[in-house]
Amino acid sequence: MKRILLVEDEAPIRRGLEDNLRYEGYQVDSVGDAEAAREQLSSASPDLIVLDVMLPGMSGYDLCRLLRREGNRTPILMLTARGQEFDRVMGLDLGADDYVTKPFSVLELMARIRALLRRAAPEEELPDQLVLGDIEVDFRRFETARNGESLSLSRKEYGLLRMLASRPGEVFTRDELLDRVWGEDTYPSTRTVDNHVSMLRSKVEADPAHPRRIVTVHGVGYKLVPDQ
Repeated sequence: MKRILLVEDEAPIRRGLEDNLRYEGYQVDSVGDAEAAREQLSSASPDLIVLDVMLPGMSGYDLCRLLRREGNRTPILMLTARGQEFDRVMGLDLGADDYVTKPFSVLELMARIRALLRRAAPEEELPDQLVLGDIEVDFRRFETARNGESLSLSRKEYGLLRMLASRPGEVFTRDELLDRVWGEDTYPSTRTVDNHVSMLRSKVEADPAHPRRIVTVHGVGYKLVPDQ
């Protein structure tokens, strides 16, 4: 599970973002100022920092500059109410990796977070083939068969199955699956993942109502249970 440090001084915005990030399957540490952020960073290393520019005391710009000077390379996504080009360029020049201007769409924010995490992650090695009991999948040819009889899967269903098969037994958040299968330039909701998983189960599960291969991990996402 990816860990995100949220630095936002406005409590209602902070609580709302916490709820959305946790719903998407992220572990979230949240603080209201730069000093608390530095303290949190001394005890835990997040995968990404969501950093508001307008903080009490040390600004988000100053914290970003300080972290980069100290050698901290954690991806930083800045939140700013200033939409002027100068402010955006300043944040990027100080070492931020991306920015979102308030007010922002939560869907866009989540897409940008996925994109930053994807760029920071090592390249995933995807399998070419998969055997699940009586089902054989050839991802290169987009062919699936059960006991030799062809099954029809959509490209997105192949993408979901291949991603889950890349780390059998491990949980993928809905947000990870959105990023890896749909890509960073689209903004579908996590319900899109749920709907496609439901369709995929109807084709590869013996009893789709009680899935044993593509399993839901409640509050997090999905995992592929390999054959024993």
